[in-house]
Order: sequence, then structure tokens, then C-alpha cells
Amino acid sequence: MDNRDEVREFLTSRRAKITPEQAGLIAGSRRRVPGLRRSEVAALADLSAEYYAKLERGNLAGASAAVLEALARALRLDDAERAHLLHLAQTADGSDVLTRPRRRAARAQTLHRSLQWTLDAITAGPALVQNSRMDVLAANQLARAFFADLYASPANQENLARFAFLDPASRRFYPDWGPFADICVAILRTEAGRNPHDKELHDLVGELSTRSDEFRTRWGAHNVRRHGTGTKRFDHAIVGKLTLAFEGLQMVADPSLTITIYTAEPGSPSEEGLRLLASWAATQEARTPTEPLAAD
Repeated sequence: MDNRDEVREFLTSRRAKITPEQAGLIAGSRRRVPGLRRSEVAALADLSAEYYAKLERGNLAGASAAVLEALARALRLDDAERAHLLHLAQTADGSDVLTRPRRRAARAQTLHRSLQWTLDAITAGPALVQNSRMDVLAANQLARAFFADLYASPANQENLARFAFLDPASRRFYPDWGPFADICVAILRTEAGRNPHDKELHDLVGELSTRSDEFRTRWGAHNVRRHGTGTKRFDHAIVGKLTLAFEGLQMVADPSLTITIYTAEPGSPSEEGLRLLASWAATQEARTPTEPLAAD
């Protein structure tokens, strides 16, 4: 696969983020580029200027592990960015053929029924299973109530990235919408580097790029990240403001799937909010199909 554009834009964007001062260099007063010059990156990586220029033009095929590590050091890449650079190099070489995930349609992944039992056994917090494209494939009762806005619109297709960028309800649900949007794009960008042959991912990125200026701008930044734990603020339509911690657990049986569990600090107002939401969700689920679903 020809990924030269992706390589060029990633390396250029990383170079632009580093100031001469951060690299221990004298900035001078006649700089015409943001960040470091190509020649400066080459010197920091102990490479010839000509060879680095070739790499930055996208010709990453054949680069040795030592060269990739030198680039990572010179560009001050974090763990997620290092992994992304390695994936780009593997794709350029064609050496990702044996390690790339087998293609699966977005909704064709078959989840073992015991996985739903596992989710249903988690009653104190929302728990869901999502794939690397941010499709929500399964959820417990509390997660279905918690992400009610996601499920409310068929246009979201139960995809958190579509919800974030195409559904106005996400702006209320995520009070810190900007950082959440950054995370969404970084997750998809990371997956694009790891699995560049995923047609469903390409289609999703194309749709979001066409329909959302916010997404398109963030996608062009080429930021990647690992996202497995943290704390988020929410504003739920039924129970109001919540601050929840989350843990993402990669599934051994299918590493493309992650179980994410949200919990509240014991004794906090958010814990009480989750209890109220669980009670509300149980009430709603007990209703007959003819009864309207509405807040009590």
C-alpha cells in the first residue's frame, strides 16, 4: 500500500511541533518554518540531510529499526506516536500483511453470548463493548440508559465518533466537548495507522471529513494517542452532571474489541447519580412496548 502521503504529513506535523529551544538548539531570528528545519531533525537523528528529506517525502520503506528509533528520539515522539511510526513503516514495507487484523464488516462481528452476560453482570456502572472504529457493539442496561442520546438517533449508527461530530446532542452530553473530540479523532487516526486496509474505517473518516469541519481540521493534525483510562465529565438529560472514571480493557479473544467500564467515586454525588439512573433504566425497561419512554 502506498502510504507516502500519510508518512509525509505525520513526520512534517511532528517536526512542526518541536521548538528549537526544546531540542536544545539556538532559534535564531530568520526562521521561515514552524518548529525544526529538516536539517536540524537530520542532525538530531544522526542522519544525512538528504536521507531524512527522502524519509519525509514519504519514502519510509526499508528504514531500519535503528533509523526509526533515531527519528522517534529526534522528534520526541511519545509511546503512541512511536507505535504509529512503526505501523506506517510496516505498511510501507508491506510487512504488516501477516499481522494486520482480518477484515470484518462493521456490524458483522459476532459477539459470544457470554460477553453480554458479562456486561449484564456489571450493575454499578455503564459497561459497553466497542471496536476500533468506535462502533458500540454491546452494552449493559445502565450503559444503554447512560448513552441514551447515542441510541436516540438512527443516524448515529451507534458510533461514538458520528455522535460526537454529527449529533448536536453530544455538545451537551460532553461538557468538555473539545477534548473529547480530539480523543475521538486521535483514536481513529491511530487505528488508521495500525490497520490502513480497513474499508469501513476509510468510509467513516470520509463521511466525517465531508460533513464536519471540526473533524476535518482535527484529522489534519495527525495526532495519535492511546486511550485506556481517565476521567470524563458528562451532563446527562435525566440525572444531570456526572464525573466518572473509566477503564478500557482490551479483549484477548479479539484485540480489536475493548470493554469500557465507567465508575463513580464511592460516596460522591456522581455515584448517587448513577444509582438514580440505574433505577430509572430498570423502570423504563419494565414498561410495556406501548408505554412511552420519558423521564419520571
